[in-house]
Amino acid sequence: MKAIELTPEHPVDEITELAVQAEETGFDAVFAACHYFNRDPFVTLSRIAAATDEIELGPAAANPYETHPLKLASQVATVQEVSDGRAVFGVGPGDRSTLQSMGVERDSPLRRVLETFKIAQDLWAGETVDADGTFTAQDAALEFPVEGEIPVYVGAQGPHMLRMSAKHADGVLYNAAHPRDFAWAEGQIEQGLDERPADRGDFEFAAYASVSVAEDEAAARAAARPPVAFIVGGAAPPVLDRHDIDEAAAQAVGEAIEAGEFTDAFGQVTEEMIDVFSIAGTPEQVREGVDAVMEYADGFVAGSPLGPDLEDAIRLAGAALDC
Repeated sequence: MKAIELTPEHPVDEITELAVQAEETGFDAVFAACHYFNRDPFVTLSRIAAATDEIELGPAAANPYETHPLKLASQVATVQEVSDGRAVFGVGPGDRSTLQSMGVERDSPLRRVLETFKIAQDLWAGETVDADGTFTAQDAALEFPVEGEIPVYVGAQGPHMLRMSAKHADGVLYNAAHPRDFAWAEGQIEQGLDERPADRGDFEFAAYASVSVAEDEAAARAAARPPVAFIVGGAAPPVLDRHDIDEAAAQAVGEAIEAGEFTDAFGQVTEEMIDVFSIAGTPEQVREGVDAVMEYADGFVAGSPLGPDLEDAIRLAGAALDC
């Protein structure tokens, strides 16, 4: 997979045009980022489906806290229908800091994600389901058929989620950008694959990295600050320790995001944080960063912000990924 993430912070028409450009550039898939403060990702995906022909598309990563898992299954199935079978279900536990700002507790994230996509798969297969785990469902079923297979990719960072993904899902979207993290994650993936049933099919270890590319290195790095702030704000202490990033500094970024003080959060992002949590710089620097990550990963998703000029960034990112 060579994919791109587009964030519906821009008008849906603009995101749709960018998705068309991504397809023409040669990307295999496009993911719509899922945040309550952006435009609706499923409305956006529907528009993208109508404007494109071959590129796969889906949410990344939809979370089953702000939306009930039954509803998510129906939304993804609808994307599958309107795209003539091109849907991909990117699902994850959500960003802790933004969920807290909604008053949503992120309890039992691994179980919630696993139960969510297992229920979705049963619904897509035409089954009637019941659930009494991290969420409830009673005699639930979709009243429309779902044609074809919908691959499930789990958005993951921690060891347990990575291992669960390798055991149960079709792929993982590992939210990281530094080779040191991928070297560590590879071991977790291998443990999960050791327990994967043989009949479950192939598994894809995909990098889901924040990329910012421009001919002007400083402009590319400046554009990387917002997404890096969200990544840092939700990073676990072991990740911070792995890169010698001050935990108090990271916590301050997260607290600013939770308070809705985004400008303050972005301003607290250090150059070191940008180096660790994104691949940002000139086309040559980004290609080097991508190549280093692909020593471990099977696929690559170029995540937001992509760069200060999105149209130019899609072209440059495609070149870096040989799309």
